[in-house]
Amino acid sequence: MEINWTILGIVAAVLIVLIVFVIRKNQKEKKKLTEFLNNDFKKAEKDEPDVDNTANER
Repeated sequence: MEINWTILGIVAAVLIVLIVFVIRKNQKEKKKLTEFLNNDFKKAEKDEPDVDNTANER
């Protein structure tokens, strides 16, 4: 039984291209998710009352 090096080379090349494609896509998605999580936050509510407004309410 003889090894068909041409088919083996083609399969190896396709696998390498597929792995590179998946890694690049993952990096893009990771970057998008990181930017989304860093920029999508709710502002904290004020814990301290506004001194000017509380003086007028009394």
